[in-house]
Parts: sequence; structure tokens; C-alpha cells
Amino acid sequence: MFSACTRRMLTVLLVKGKGRKGGKGRDTASKDRGDAWRTDVDVVDKADMHNERFETYYKAQNILGEDEWDSFLERMREPLPTTFRVTGSRQVAQLLNDMIRETHAPQLASVVFEGEAVSPPKQIPWHLNVAKKVLRKSPEFKRFQNFLVFETEVGNISRQEAVSMLPPLFLEVKPHHRVMDMCAAPGSKTAQLLEALHAQDTVTASSFPSGLLIANDSDYKRTHMLIHQAARLPSPSLMVTNHDASIFPAIKIPSEQLTFPAGTKDRVVNKRQHQLFFDRILCDVPCSGDGTMRKNLGIWKHWSPMDGNGLHGLQLRILQRAMRMLQKGGRIVYSTCSINPVENEAVVAAALQSIPGFELIDMSTHLPGLIFRSGIKTWTPALDRSEYIESLPENKRADSKLVESHWPPSLAEADALHLEYCMRIYPHLQDTGGFFVAVLQKKQSPAPARQIPDNKRQADAVEDLETSEVKKPKLSAEDDAEVTEAETLDTMPESPSEPALVTEASAPEHATDTKGKGQAVKGADVHFKENPFTFLKPDDPVILACISQLNLEPDFPAANMLIRNPTGDTVRSIYMTNDIVKQIAENNDYTRMRLMTCGTKVMAKQEGAAAKRDNAEMQFRILSEGLPVMLPYVQPASILSADLATLTVMMETYYPVVSQFQEPFRSAIEPRGQGCYIVRFAQGGLGTASCVHGSCARVLCSHKLTARVFYRLTHDLVLPIWKSNVSVTLMIEKKAKSALSLRVFGEDITTAAREAAQKRRDEQAKSQATVGEASLVEADVIHEGNEGQEGESMCTGEQ
Repeated sequence: MFSACTRRMLTVLLVKGKGRKGGKGRDTASKDRGDAWRTDVDVVDKADMHNERFETYYKAQNILGEDEWDSFLERMREPLPTTFRVTGSRQVAQLLNDMIRETHAPQLASVVFEGEAVSPPKQIPWHLNVAKKVLRKSPEFKRFQNFLVFETEVGNISRQEAVSMLPPLFLEVKPHHRVMDMCAAPGSKTAQLLEALHAQDTVTASSFPSGLLIANDSDYKRTHMLIHQAARLPSPSLMVTNHDASIFPAIKIPSEQLTFPAGTKDRVVNKRQHQLFFDRILCDVPCSGDGTMRKNLGIWKHWSPMDGNGLHGLQLRILQRAMRMLQKGGRIVYSTCSINPVENEAVVAAALQSIPGFELIDMSTHLPGLIFRSGIKTWTPALDRSEYIESLPENKRADSKLVESHWPPSLAEADALHLEYCMRIYPHLQDTGGFFVAVLQKKQSPAPARQIPDNKRQADAVEDLETSEVKKPKLSAEDDAEVTEAETLDTMPESPSEPALVTEASAPEHATDTKGKGQAVKGADVHFKENPFTFLKPDDPVILACISQLNLEPDFPAANMLIRNPTGDTVRSIYMTNDIVKQIAENNDYTRMRLMTCGTKVMAKQEGAAAKRDNAEMQFRILSEGLPVMLPYVQPASILSADLATLTVMMETYYPVVSQFQEPFRSAIEPRGQGCYIVRFAQGGLGTASCVHGSCARVLCSHKLTARVFYRLTHDLVLPIWKSNVSVTLMIEKKAKSALSLRVFGEDITTAAREAAQKRRDEQAKSQATVGEASLVEADVIHEGNEGQEGESMCTGEQ
């Protein structure tokens, strides 16, 4: 596979069976993520995997030589291996990596199924290739599959196609970068980008990167999937928006430029707000998805070259929009899961010709283990399902229903654009899906922009995204030349006449503009119904209560805490952002941005019987998902120490009373008042013996030394608890608690698991009793029937 992949990426080639159907070739996610590891899927016969249009069209494009064509088609008809990667916090990722390497891989090393040895997983990253019947019937592999299912359900493992992992790697994101994912849902690549921003995280605590990631998607429902996916790696640097990527609005931030070139106009120098430009932008655009035919088998039947023709315009507008939002020296990765040049090289060539100052960069040596083919320089667009045309006279192309950018540039232009720097990945090269990647960079010294008279400034000539690309007339490369950033920002409002709907909590009502009664803010989306974002002041009573109750350090970023409550509602959840996210939220109308969420949820009001009493003090707790972000700000002296025996008690009981704990934890927790506390479970063992696998606790270990194997933690484990008057509760959700139990104890020892097991036993006993009663009734009926037959026979005999 890819030898230069990041340390936290795992690739497993698993089930040779039919894949799940996705939409438009994009990554998809099921509500029941455990279903992603099913092995009872049907296999479509290869005889049905033919499409004459597909073969004729791609042969006409000369995407491959004759010597590769047969192997390409043969591999396209093979089922796509299942791949996954470990996501989530650094602590969980490291634990899961260790478990696969030190527990599962050794146990699968000597499996023999039906007389044949089965290859164990190998870390290149992790690679496993077995038939689905092995997963169903081999106890060892079945347990490994169950492990994958459980970790997928809680979000620590994410199914992601191998080639889909590539675009974030080519972006080379650093913690200080301002990044945008323009078509982000369902969020697998967004998670990779977040991990890159958080490259300085420790095993137990998250860093506080100065950078930014805006994850955008045009589908409202898919943005919620995106938010859920991103929550696996809590980040104060994240913003999620719901916008058409091709007309994404300009984002304003306070001026960061202190010096200006000679001759810059005074109104530009004096502006208080400037447009935000990004260092890295990912354009993984909607596409026809014919590179996913190995898992989306329906494409074989319905594929048509017109699919790519129809998407070409949207793809081009999205890429152009990204280019206009990019910082000098910044980088764009344009990718599709299609092999159609009309969706790939044609889009890249048209974008480069329409906006000067950009170039393709050669990334062929970035991932030495990746095998690919260079981009092509000529292609033959299709006018209908069967007709292919080399070219048409310019005066006739308008009649073809295709735009000029569908056709390839001249060979001289293609050479100048270096289209060979694009990367085409085919299934037969490394047993993957089909994929296309192009990496564009904005030159430090862009081509000079055309001069526009001061009194005749044209909106279409400036780099302002207030105007939809769809409504613009077609422009030549010269007309669409990029202006300088100072000129672009000069088109922004002279004064803050468009106040942000995100303000300090004590600010006056901000839902409408002051220009007229009931008049909405200019540019606001009146149909966007998400709750507003309100930043609390550092001296707000809620913030002061949190700092006091949770023992937070003086450097806690109290000014960066926001709430999502409608005016007058009680504060229930508190989010943390970094500085750049706060600046964006405070200087832009959130409805115009269609901002779904920003930052990460770190604290919540404790809802309980005591909290609901009259005059009860409002109490807050640190959320388990927000703990990695909050941990650096918790005073070390307030963090309690505990061992694996203490964790065992908390896992086995919902609300263990203080007297159930052993010393020294009992003495440490007993005198403390009601509230939230952080516990550090130190690495170490439970008991005096150890498992033969040594460093892992471990899952599926069959060595029963006593009633339970003696386990040990290989890393410190930090978790939040809630202490009431007499009991203690581990504050993590049920599924996460079960997954943790499987990792540490090799079995689910939680109360929920025992209750579920008892319920299954009761249902099984009830079912068996029902079957038994039915059998008795049936036996009685048969017996009565036999007696009747005997009597009848006797009567006949007497006659």
C-alpha cells in the first residue's frame, strides 16, 4: 500500500464481497456503522459486469495502453477490499494500534481454515485479505470482526476507501494553516485534516492549534453527519457550514496586514476588515463516481458518458471558487473518484486558463509507495451516449450543448499547463478504486491584473464571492484575471453596517439591522433556522462558576467560550473556540455563512435531581469528548489518581457507592463535595500474574489464569467522573464504556452488557419454552389423531 501514509492510518483489506452503495461515488456513512462490517452480502456475477458504452468511451480516451486494458477491466470486476482507518483521540488511536499489533495480529498468525493457512494481518499499514466465509466461521477472525464492529459504532474506527485517504496527505496541513474542505460530508477526509491540525497533541491531551478548518457541504442533513464524524477529534479550530461550494461567500476578519505596498489606496489601508484567504483547500468534488464501480455495482448498468458532461460545470465552478479564496503560496488539492477526463483534466485545464497565477505541482515523489499514471493531455468528449468527436469548429461548438472547456486544450497549451502532473490511480495498480488527484499552487508573484478605472469598478472583475458564479457571463482568461488581494478587499463594506449575529452575551439584540424596523441584516439567510452563536464574557457568572467548580488554570481561554442558546434560555452547553474561529464568528453574519457549528463542546450543565431543587447552585461538568481539549487547563493538583481495580468497579456498576472502592482512592474521593472530577488511571496491572501477550490487556485472550485474566493498562487513562453525596459515576456514554471494557478487560463487563445478556437469555428461554409448548400441543394432536384412526380401523374390522 502507501509506505508514506501517516502513522495513524490503518488499511485493512478485508471482505471480498459486494460493497455498500453510495451516492454519486462519494463516501457514504450508515446510521448503523456496525452494519459496515457485514459479511452476508451478495456477490454479483461477473457476467453482468459489462457496459459497452463504458469500454468504448474509455478506449477512445486512451487512458491506458492496450497491454493494461484487460487487467484494468478484470480488476474493475473484482469486489473492492474493505479498508478502514483508526480515528478519534490520540489516546484511543494509540491503544487501538497497539491492540491490533500486539494482540489480534499474533492470535491470527496461526489460523487454519478448512485445511488451509490464512494469512495474518501485516502492517504496511495493516493489510488483511481473507474470504468472507472465514470471517463468518473462523472463531479467531469472527472475534476480530466483532472488535471492528464495536469500535466503528463508537466512532474510533472509520471505514474509508484507501485512495480516499490520499488528498489530505497531499495537502500537507500544518497546525497553523487555515484550511477549507469545500465538499466535506460525510467527513472522513475532514477527520484526517483535523488530525493534521492537531499534530502536536499528546497521548492524553489535545493541543490548541492556531489554525482553522472550515468543513462545508451543500447538503443540510449530511452536515449533521459531518459534525458527528468530526466530534471524534474535538477541536476548537473547526467550523462546519452548509453552503453551495461554488458560491461560498467571502469571509471577513479583522485586518491583519500592517504594511502595504507603495501606491495602495487609503481606503484599503484604513479598512478594519479584510477577506480571509486560506493556506490549504480540499476540493473533493461531486462526480459521476465510475471509479467506484467495484463497490457501487449499479454503475455497470447505468453508466453513461453524459454523467460526467453534466457535472463538469459544477466541478469547474467549485475549483474556481477555491482558487479565488487561496492565499499566495497556498495549495489546492482537486480530486474525484472518477476516471473521466472531462471531470478531471478538463476541469483543471479550464480553471488554470481562466485564473492566472496558478500552477500544477509535481507530487510524484511525495508518496513513494503509491503507483499511479500521469495525467493525460488530450481526450475526446462525447456528444451523446455513443458519439465521440475529436473537435468541432468554434462556431459550431455552441450547438453541441457542451461548453468550450469540455474540449482539450491544444498540445502546446497542455504542455505549458503540465497536465502530466495530475495523478490517475487505476484499480489494477494496487487493488484499489479508481481515483484522480491534482495539486495546484498559487504562485507567490501572480500575473498582473488588468487595470480597472476607479469610477467603473466591475463586480465580476474582483475576487468577491458575494456574486454567484452561476449568474456570471462566460469570461475569457484575460477578463477573469485575478486582482490583487488589496483590490479584492477594497470591495468590502466601508463600515460595519453588516453586524455579525455573533456578539458578546451582553450586547443588545442583534437579530435585525438597525437601518429599519424588522429589516433583516443585509445578506442574511432568513430561511436558516440554526441557533445563534453567543460568546460569553470572561467575567460572566457562568464562566466564573466553571473555573471555580472545575479547578481551571488562570490561562484558561475564558474569552473563547460560546453558547448556542436562544435569548433568555438557561445555559446548558458551552463550546470552546480558538482565536481565528472567534474572529470569523464575530465579524460575519452566521446565517449568511450558514454556520452549523464552530469549536467543540467541552462543558455541560449537570442535569439531576439535586440540580433541579430550588435555589440549587448551577453546576457544570467536563464532557468526555471535550476532556482532551480541557485537560491542559485543569489544575494538576485537582486530578485524582486511581488504578485498574478502581476502574473495574466503575465499569461494573452504574453508581458504585464510595465504600465499594479500595484505598487510596476511597480516602481521596470520600471527603470531596458533589461535582465533576478528573481521574487519571495509571498504567499498571490488575493482580499479580500477567497475560502472555505482555503489553496489551487483552482483548480476546483465551488464557484464563483465574476467573478473569490479569490485565494491565499500557498508557495512562484520563476520564471524567461525577461525585454525588454517596456514589460515583463514570461520565462516558454506554457504547464508549463497552468499547473501553473490551479494550482493557477483553470482555464487556459493564452493567448494560450484563443486562443485555440477561435479556437475550430470557428471550431465548421464552422462545424455547414456546417451542416446547408448541411441540407438546402438536404431539397431543398427533396422538389424538392416531387414537381416532385406530378406533376407525377397529370399527371397520368388526363390520
